[in-house]
Amino acid sequence: MLVEAQEGAGNCCVSVQVGGLAPVSPPQDSRAGQLSFCTKVCYGIGGMPNQVASSATAFYLQLFLLDVAQIPAAQVSLVLFGGKVSGAAADPVAGFFINRSSRTGSGRLMPWVLGCAPFLAVAYFLLWFLPPFSSLRGLWYTAFYCLFQALATSQQVPYAALTMRLTPCPRERDSATAYRMTMEMAGTLMGAAVHGLLVSGAHRPHPCEDAAPPGPLAVSADATRLYSIAAAVVAMMYPVCSGLLCLGVKERADSSAPASGQGLSFLAGLGLTVRHPPYLKLVISFLFISAAIQVEQSYLVLFCTHASRLHDHVQGVVLTILVSAVLSTPLWEWVLQRFGKKTSAFGICVMVPFAILLAAVPTAPVAYVVAFVSGLSIAVSLLLPWSMLPDVVDDFQLQHQHGPGLETIFYSSYVFFTKLSGAGALGISTLSLEFAGYEAGACKQAEQVVVTLKVLIGAVPTCMILTGLCILMAGPAPKVPSQDPSRRLSLQRRTSYSLA
Repeated sequence: MLVEAQEGAGNCCVSVQVGGLAPVSPPQDSRAGQLSFCTKVCYGIGGMPNQVASSATAFYLQLFLLDVAQIPAAQVSLVLFGGKVSGAAADPVAGFFINRSSRTGSGRLMPWVLGCAPFLAVAYFLLWFLPPFSSLRGLWYTAFYCLFQALATSQQVPYAALTMRLTPCPRERDSATAYRMTMEMAGTLMGAAVHGLLVSGAHRPHPCEDAAPPGPLAVSADATRLYSIAAAVVAMMYPVCSGLLCLGVKERADSSAPASGQGLSFLAGLGLTVRHPPYLKLVISFLFISAAIQVEQSYLVLFCTHASRLHDHVQGVVLTILVSAVLSTPLWEWVLQRFGKKTSAFGICVMVPFAILLAAVPTAPVAYVVAFVSGLSIAVSLLLPWSMLPDVVDDFQLQHQHGPGLETIFYSSYVFFTKLSGAGALGISTLSLEFAGYEAGACKQAEQVVVTLKVLIGAVPTCMILTGLCILMAGPAPKVPSQDPSRRLSLQRRTSYSLA
């Protein structure tokens, strides 16, 4: 038997020749598996709205809830924890229903992305709306943050799993992931820039440098109007970007019917995937790393506002982080391809000494340097797991050779665990502000609050990042699936990366 494999950046097809018979190969030309530039860009655009919204909520939601909505820190902790848990719980549920849904003319994943868009727009707008009553505002924001997170998850899971349905070529999938992460970084930058600029007038320095008035300051009508405008601008991106995704990306149909039944059920597949060692290591390591990044983002604005004299530099610091992350994403993709994914993971720990430096020396020059370096680390921390997940999925399929229906399980359970870790980290850390004596709407906080904020942006992320990296570095990386062409062709014939 003669096996011929042709794989590379521009050719990912496999042909098999048995004896003197004509080669048996999929009906693909020499460019089979390649994705066009337009397809990659449209695929990246589809992920922008969630990143725009996530950026705005990560940097400004706590500030809005504490200083504009003026709800107690304990209730803010409940809002953040409830929302993250709701999004985490929606991951396996979304994966289950997507796994059982039927294929339509536009595919199996695309209808979920499009269907969630209008509801997401409404939920996001109401998350930033200030209701006329004050006694039940905590319940209002908890309900709409939970709804928003659940809907965002229901859209993000099929969108992330769509990576496996674009092409069977691992190199092209990595390229599409790089486009996606670059566009999502741009969305993150856009979210912080647009939202921050629109609401900057709502957080001017309080006139209490000499004498602080007792109790919380009154919320101006202008502040609520600015937040509503910013929310409306971001909300409109959901239907627009989802429409561009549908127009520019074609979900790859099953190349062949599976030869061995209908594949595993969702629960059976979940039980197998969470016991796969490379996947387990990836998930546990990024439980700590992603939680550290979320804590750093969530408390940076509060730190600049209440624990240092950097109030006038908040927008500049946030934009520096995001510009650095956007510009460094292509560089990290090159490093990832050139030196390997495990080696590039060391870029995450670059921010550790600088985060400690900012807590110790909270001056403007130090803040901008820390912001630039933090952007570099955030870029690789976002790019790396989504680049490693397809390798883990391929490694699992090559080892076990089960039927279709696994990529959505991998993606949904990964997001579930990382969101759950973020929920715990943000909930506990926000509750620590309550214990420290944070006073909602006050122009000056107690010294215990200042110390707590310094710990939350310095010591806490440092410990979590170092723990996650130690776990990620332990053990070998998953095998590259293209190393065994004949086995890979057999796997493709039986599963075709189907979600059936």
